[in-house]
Order: sequence, then structure tokens, then C-alpha cells
Amino acid sequence: MAVAKFYHLTRDPVEALLPVLVGKAIEIGLRVAVRGTDQARMETLDRTLWQGDGFLPHGMAGGPHDADQPCLLVWDTRPAEALPNTPGCLVTLDGAEVAAREAAAVERLCVVFDGTDEDAVVRARAQWRSLTGAGVEAEYWSRESGRWECKAKHPK
Repeated sequence: MAVAKFYHLTRDPVEALLPVLVGKAIEIGLRVAVRGTDQARMETLDRTLWQGDGFLPHGMAGGPHDADQPCLLVWDTRPAEALPNTPGCLVTLDGAEVAAREAAAVERLCVVFDGTDEDAVVRARAQWRSLTGAGVEAEYWSRESGRWECKAKHPK
């Protein structure tokens, strides 16, 4: 079961963190699913991943080779029964839901939220309570000091 790592973005946008998270997961041999809530937003992130430094192989959901994608960008607010590329790492963005059963099925779980958006913070707190209430271990990561630091863990 994965530890749910909550990444509180205050300094950089998701476009800066996502290639790092995806790249590290792929580097250790994990397939990745990135779940957002909006197709247009995921299309923007698709362009970001293609144009960034280095090559991060990925695809948008709905193609003929979804199951083969090392990183698959999906959009839906609800947890899926099964993600087509059978990821070992799940990254959720923009308040996309994640279920405790999904945390149990992956090695890495990253919940990324915009700390400058009060609604996003409220959703992330609700997700923390939901996941930890279901027995999922969780960590809260912040970059307040200039580098990523774990500020809280559940259980302590």
C-alpha cells in the first residue's frame, strides 16, 4: 500500500512538479497515471510534458495504446475501477478523487494541490481525512522553506 503524499504547491505551479514526480516514477520502472478533473487542463499538461527538459513518454487517455503508456493522462473526478495502463504510481491533480482501494493498489500515490486556492486546500484536507480515516498512511509535503519538507505524517 502506498503512503499518500500530499504536495502543497505555493511556490511553483503543477507544471514544475509534475515532470519531477512522473520522471522519478518512470525511472524506477513504475507506470504512472495522472488524474485531473478537466480534459482541457490535461491537454495543457500533455503539451508541457512534451516541451519540457528531457523526454517523458506519455499519452492522453482514449487512444488505442492506453494500456501500453508509461504515463497516462486521464480526466475524471471519480476513481476508476481500473486504469488502463495498470499504474504503480497515481498522481491526482485539481481535487480529482482518489479512493483508499487505489492507494492499496499502487506503490506511490501523490495528491498535488494548489495552496493558493482556498477551495483546493479544503478539498485536499477532505481527501486527507477520507484516506487516513480508511487506514491509509499519509504525509504532508510543503516547500515553504525553499525545499520540499515533510511537515506532517499520519499516523505520527
